Amino acid sequence: MSTGLEAMTFNFYCSGVYEGKIRFGRDEESIMHAKVDSRRRTQMQENVLPEKTSYILPFLKIKQALSDFANAEWQGEEVQLANGDLYQKHIRYTAEVGGKALTSQVWALRKDTALDVVTLDGQIIAFVAPNRYGMEVLVAKGCESLTPLTVYDDPQLSKPLYGINDLGTDLIPMRDGVRLATDVYLPEGVETGRKLPTILIRTCYDRNLRKEFFKRWTNKGYAVVNQDVRGRADSEGELIPFYYERDDSYDTIDWIIAQEWSDGQVGMWGASYLGYVVTAAATSGHPNLQAVVNEVNVGSPFVDTVRKGGTVCSWPLLCWTLAQSVGTRTDFSIFGGITVNPEQAVDARPIREIPQQTIGRASGPWDLWSEHPDYDDFWRNCTFTERGDQVQVPMFVISGWYDGDSAGVSETWRMLTQHDVPNRKIWLGPWEHGPNRARDYQGASFSNDAVVYNYDVSVLRWFDRFLKGTMNGIDQEPRASYYVVGANEWRTSEDWTPVEAKVTDWYLGSGGRANSSHGDGTLAAAPPHEGDPDTYVYNPEDPVADSGEREPENMRKHELRSDILVYTSEQLEHGVTVAGELSCELYASSTGVDTDWVVTLSDVDEAGNSIKLSNYIVRAKYRKGLDAPELLKPGQVEKYTIFMQNIAHTFRQGHRIRFTVTSSSKMVAFPNTNTGLNPYEDPKPVIVRQTVYHSSEYPSHVKLPILPN
Repeated sequence: MSTGLEAMTFNFYCSGVYEGKIRFGRDEESIMHAKVDSRRRTQMQENVLPEKTSYILPFLKIKQALSDFANAEWQGEEVQLANGDLYQKHIRYTAEVGGKALTSQVWALRKDTALDVVTLDGQIIAFVAPNRYGMEVLVAKGCESLTPLTVYDDPQLSKPLYGINDLGTDLIPMRDGVRLATDVYLPEGVETGRKLPTILIRTCYDRNLRKEFFKRWTNKGYAVVNQDVRGRADSEGELIPFYYERDDSYDTIDWIIAQEWSDGQVGMWGASYLGYVVTAAATSGHPNLQAVVNEVNVGSPFVDTVRKGGTVCSWPLLCWTLAQSVGTRTDFSIFGGITVNPEQAVDARPIREIPQQTIGRASGPWDLWSEHPDYDDFWRNCTFTERGDQVQVPMFVISGWYDGDSAGVSETWRMLTQHDVPNRKIWLGPWEHGPNRARDYQGASFSNDAVVYNYDVSVLRWFDRFLKGTMNGIDQEPRASYYVVGANEWRTSEDWTPVEAKVTDWYLGSGGRANSSHGDGTLAAAPPHEGDPDTYVYNPEDPVADSGEREPENMRKHELRSDILVYTSEQLEHGVTVAGELSCELYASSTGVDTDWVVTLSDVDEAGNSIKLSNYIVRAKYRKGLDAPELLKPGQVEKYTIFMQNIAHTFRQGHRIRFTVTSSSKMVAFPNTNTGLNPYEDPKPVIVRQTVYHSSEYPSHVKLPILPN
């Protein structure tokens, strides 16, 4: 049956760049794409759109659901398609089209990766796919001004005026002679002799993987340099994660500014491991590095990755390392836990030989890390905060509450704050490690504007301001923009932690029986009455097996264990909003000479569901500093100041605030054997008794930055 949509020809835009025309056709017909020649920007003839493309828009999904889209009645507050997709009324756009003032309606997709639609008088005129790299839009010709494409209309924003001149690949030498595969894309059509600012990307995931996204900065007047880090894809050398990124970034910038097309202004973009790369580059102090955009960045090894909190990180590290170790290109099926079973990998022993058991070969990084069981000069070279005093570059930090590398983001922000780096900015949303993707996440639901249409525009504004000198005002806006889960709204502040927040100590208390959620553990803003400390037995061979991910996991079933101490507030008489960087002070002892402490903050609803908000794990021997390891004296009380992952969350009236303490989280870190011996040698585990104190002498508490009501 004809729907009308298959007869339409849509204009296709990526990051505001016109990429040709799309036509879906009838039933069995192929999806057709009339591309634009990337260099000359001329319209080409129609051809079949390949099944696999570099685009974000799910063309096949749209085609398969054309009749569902067309037959839906786009009215009221919610629309459910015949295929089950749920849409909610979102924002409107009013513009003059063909001499008439028209108003469109945007509908936000719920419970799935965002694929929004725009209707006019009940008929679909556009499909919208917001994402981190750049919003993609299919729109009926002439209706652009009735869609979120208007975010690209800012007169101060760089416009897509140019084609792309791909200069191909150079192997450029680093200071030790190792050559790195480097592609250069220049704007086609700029005036002869014009010098250009550059955006540099350095990746461990093959420079070809995302190059179509990065090239769109070239359309907007930037030279783009896209490079494989050493030992990956087509670059020479050996991958030693973290170790060379500062110096290799410096040398690459030196190469860029020596090119005849360079104006000497260099910016860098990076996310995840690439985010570590740009943070490390900032600590090089290179004077020509003028702007950095840092998304969901991996932190230094002893903070976020290899040795998280001093432990030996398990699955979050294993999946990445194994995926890099099968060849020079990443095996994403391993990374995603598809071809390697996460539980089996984490349980395999000996630890040093897990790569051989899981992928059938040794891993160079894994072997190297095992040769450095304590913090030494090797790790010091990988820790970007060791050189935080060198950072002067304006840095835009982006992350979210469900980003598994948020510990690294917090480490970066603490560094920028400590050294008062000018023009630092942070944006924190209800987002995963792949930000700006969906409005619902594992049972948590947010407002429709939790997915934003100006994500890539904000990144471009940052580069425009600090590489082109465009006075667009982004540096005058509030330093922090953040989304409050629960209240489900965006807020701003002049800093992060918000300057409005008052850090309040919430104290642990009990009658000595805080074991499990059935115990008598309390959490209160007033110091507790004197009471007996709480104890539990930690057996490394029976570790807690929560998800290991930063997600709104229901901890209810885990909190039934007797080796988890549970401290819960009274029901809240009014909502409490916590926003900022968190920490706790824990007074504890162990019968072992070393052990781990895992702390978690959660929101408990009226039904008893305990939704995880923030957590972290630390190894006791590093309590006085990474460079000052010291074993415990069994039974001696020690103070632990423990960082916890940042949040912005409203605990609703009638809910409770919960704080838990235990000693293992096997999907985060291999269980501590409590022996103090080299963990890579798999010493025989020792069962220990742990004691947590809460008294006037030992006031264990969690520090919550609370916003005024």
